[in-house]
Amino acid sequence: MLPLVEWLYHTSISVAIRESSWVFPIIETTHVLGLSLSVGVLFVSDLRLVGLALRRRPASELWGQLKPWMVAGFIVMFSSGALLFWSQPIKAYQSVFFRAKLAMLLLAALNAAVYHTTIFRRINEWDDAPVPPTQARLTGWISLALWAGVIAAGRTMAYTL
Repeated sequence: MLPLVEWLYHTSISVAIRESSWVFPIIETTHVLGLSLSVGVLFVSDLRLVGLALRRRPASELWGQLKPWMVAGFIVMFSSGALLFWSQPIKAYQSVFFRAKLAMLLLAALNAAVYHTTIFRRINEWDDAPVPPTQARLTGWISLALWAGVIAAGRTMAYTL
């Protein structure tokens, strides 16, 4: 893997991002805005799942309204994150915080996949319940914890690279 990140480091795009006075800060700002949108909206959905917010709103209705914003934010966040990695691939690769962030991202994706292939398929059974079933609440708590960890690792990584 190290030869790949070394090759990325020397590409013209990596050099251009890294050496520009404006490009890196613009990408980083875009990344934070995408993160704020996607994870902020996800937190609202997760708080509904755990039964702490919007308890009178059907979960399916809330999900339907939030999903487009969440997807748009994720696209911006992942695209800009890839560019940030591309600008400093060796430092990121060697960072324990980057590795922790990637691990938590993978676990968050797995958590979402399990949720959408299990309890979400039966949402019609618990859609209007102010407190969703245990599996939905557990999924929400896991998601909240993992995304908080992703954000913490990302911010820590930014100050240690």
